[in-house]
Amino acid sequence: MDTSDLTGLLLRGEKVAWRGQPAQGLLFTSRDWLMIPFSLFWGGFAIFWETAVLATNGPVFMKLFGIPFVLIGLYLVVGRFLLDAWIRRGLYYAVTDKRVLIFRSGPFRKFTAINLGQLPDVNLSESPGGRGTIRFGAATSTWSRNQFSWTPSLDSTPQFIAIEDARNVFDHIQRAAIRGDRSSSIH
Repeated sequence: MDTSDLTGLLLRGEKVAWRGQPAQGLLFTSRDWLMIPFSLFWGGFAIFWETAVLATNGPVFMKLFGIPFVLIGLYLVVGRFLLDAWIRRGLYYAVTDKRVLIFRSGPFRKFTAINLGQLPDVNLSESPGGRGTIRFGAATSTWSRNQFSWTPSLDSTPQFIAIEDARNVFDHIQRAAIRGDRSSSIH
């Protein structure tokens, strides 16, 4: 994504200091340590239930009752990873001299702009390779009512998911927010 792609999103005179996209493809997060065993248990039990009801020629109501649970299980086991990878292909991030920008295209289109002078708590989760996630605000609970917290790209907390050189971007955001140094580019 070059700077011209941001033209419609930038304020007059605003300059881009950094731009990027999240990692592409399959992505595991720290929440998956809990979610994967839970989803396997849920999906396995739902499939066991539905198979048992179908094998014993149970009542029609019981046959239909299990279908939503099987579908939820399939989403939890596989679908959430595929949906997340598909959405991340259309996610774009930028840090300007005034704001943090997050643009999500496609059917889940959304634009988020956070003024550097009014940032909520900013947290960095970094992997040994330098890739990391910068979260703007408190993390949502895995078991919150926001079911999309299981799909990182749809999480209600704004974030730069799995970006390259996350420490450098994080440090730049901190300097710009605290010291008002909003004119330098990220190197």
